[in-house]
Amino acid sequence: MLIGILALQGAFLEHAKMLDRLGVPHYEIRNLGTLRPMDGLILPGGESTTMGKLLRDEGLFEPLRDLIKNGLPVFATCAGLILLAKKIDNDARSYFATMNVDVVRNAYGRQLGSFRTEAPMDGIGTIPMVFIRAPYVARTNGTSRVLATVDGHIVAVREGNQLGTAFHPELSENLSVHRYFIEIIKHNLQ
Repeated sequence: MLIGILALQGAFLEHAKMLDRLGVPHYEIRNLGTLRPMDGLILPGGESTTMGKLLRDEGLFEPLRDLIKNGLPVFATCAGLILLAKKIDNDARSYFATMNVDVVRNAYGRQLGSFRTEAPMDGIGTIPMVFIRAPYVARTNGTSRVLATVDGHIVAVREGNQLGTAFHPELSENLSVHRYFIEIIKHNLQ
């Protein structure tokens, strides 16, 4: 198993450390020249508009979108979830638009609106959740399903091989969400 981590901007190193702790091989995707076959992809948190621009500038947008559309397992946190969303309620742009969800960008406000909590996630149990200028999912559509909510807002979703969280599991010590993603990859490889 090999997981690619989009490393244009954002919390990609924190995801790498989680995968290191789990003993899962990974590599950083920085431009088209670094893209190679992988069994799963992580889209980290960061700044979605910057990531969207860099994806296009580096020639990664189309190849990654095609891989995701063709069933490559993908785990997207915070800004990564915005990249997957079909619709962004408070932004006219869209990016990969492969997940049937509508998100609200920066739904929890500015950096000062960041917080930590614990909540149950379907298939995992109660886990710590770190929110930093996080989005939330306003609506799920089609086959997307809710995995977790906090204060009435959807904060984790899954659609097929796509897993999205509004929070940052990579900023806690808990490996549960990364393990969950690895199980998606294993099931896809069967």
